[in-house]
Amino acid sequence: MKIGSDNVAFVTGGAGGIGLAIAEVLAARGAKVMLADLDQTKLDEAAKMLSAKGADVGTVVCDVADEAQMRAAAAATIEKFGKVHIVVNNAGVALGGMPGEISMKDWRWIVDINLIGVAHGVEIFTPLIQSHGEGGYFINTASMAGHGAAPGMAPYNATKFAVVGYSEALKQELAPSNIGVSILCPAWVKTNIHRSAFDKPTGGSDESDPRFKEMAAVIDAGIDPADVAEWTAQCVEADRLYIFTHPEFSGAIDYRHAMIKADYDACSDFPAFQKKDV
Repeated sequence: MKIGSDNVAFVTGGAGGIGLAIAEVLAARGAKVMLADLDQTKLDEAAKMLSAKGADVGTVVCDVADEAQMRAAAAATIEKFGKVHIVVNNAGVALGGMPGEISMKDWRWIVDINLIGVAHGVEIFTPLIQSHGEGGYFINTASMAGHGAAPGMAPYNATKFAVVGYSEALKQELAPSNIGVSILCPAWVKTNIHRSAFDKPTGGSDESDPRFKEMAAVIDAGIDPADVAEWTAQCVEADRLYIFTHPEFSGAIDYRHAMIKADYDACSDFPAFQKKDV
């Protein structure tokens, strides 16, 4: 998909981090942008920055986990810009913990935001994109954590694996409507996602916790969101399904594939599963 002045984009988590960086790159290519986020103050600051660079931008306060709010945000986008072409389902949170120690309230919190939030974006905006017949695009933010699991991060892994699988199906289902799909799968990026756990229903996060300090150090050493955003735009224009950002993680992808292939091949040794010539 060629991104240009004929496009309108809706971006969740758009007041900062990767979301704002993507919005800036889309606007630089001429797209009109609606920023959606929870914090009106941060939205106003983001909109002011983009407007100063010549962008046509709107804002809407929206909790992606709330269907009614997402529908209202979609209506606000249509009211301001008349149509929508690109939807960036980017809002997300992080949650870790060990089995038997994670509250189900926290589980529902991360699933509602990281997975159902994406589903809201797709289910609500697909008919709006189809209605104008000009085609469109979904960018769904997953993570490298959607391709490889790590101890202590099962809730995050679960939601990001789900976004990957969901988006792979969408790629096939939406192609007849000329709607493309890309899955953004970054590793460490300089954002505030590690602070999102402070907002989980049960609270309890502590900046003095050694695990938090360790994660903060890794994220602070991550790549710039602006670079992620520019690469994302290039991948959308190249119609890539997966948008990876860290070449050094290729070994992890190869290792996972090798494990799957080995165990898949093993099933052919089980007599009942062996193909029999007729």
